[in-house]
Amino acid sequence: MNNLPDNAVLLPIDMQQAFDEPQWPKRWNGQIDRNGLRVLEAWRSSGRSVIHVCHDSVTPGSRLRPEAPGNALRPGFEPQEGEAVIRKSVNAAFIGTDLDLRLRRMKCDTVVIFGISTDMCVSTSVRVGSNLGYRVILVEDACDCFDMQDGQGERIPAEEVHRIHVATLRHEFANVLRTDELVQALGTTT
Repeated sequence: MNNLPDNAVLLPIDMQQAFDEPQWPKRWNGQIDRNGLRVLEAWRSSGRSVIHVCHDSVTPGSRLRPEAPGNALRPGFEPQEGEAVIRKSVNAAFIGTDLDLRLRRMKCDTVVIFGISTDMCVSTSVRVGSNLGYRVILVEDACDCFDMQDGQGERIPAEEVHRIHVATLRHEFANVLRTDELVQALGTTT
């Protein structure tokens, strides 16, 4: 990919500490932090904008509530000076926030997304962003998700949940890259 515009914006989605707490089902991607930090470092080196997206749960007792320690961003994913933070309470980063307005004021037409979890807030944000007319790029190996139960009580492995969601996003809503491909497209060597 060699046509990544200078006005593209990186949207790390819900890279928050609560997802490491033991009550969550098994995750699949042991490289999410490594890959996400490589994307973030390369992006910052390219001089492009970053808008961090955080989930502020309104569910009583949630470890993602604003006052809970798990709401904090994971080490290394904290915003740097000049980087905005969007706080949402639903799955889509564009719903109930000023993200769309910010991006339009920045004359952004391309967003690059990674984060947690592939099948929930990442997928929903990709779909809504695409429906709003943005060119969306998903960095698939900088995403993670959890094992799920189907309607019959059977476990669906997180790897399969991820694979299927990435396939549907690739089909209609996003260009899909891996970390190495994005870093190469940015012309950096992280």
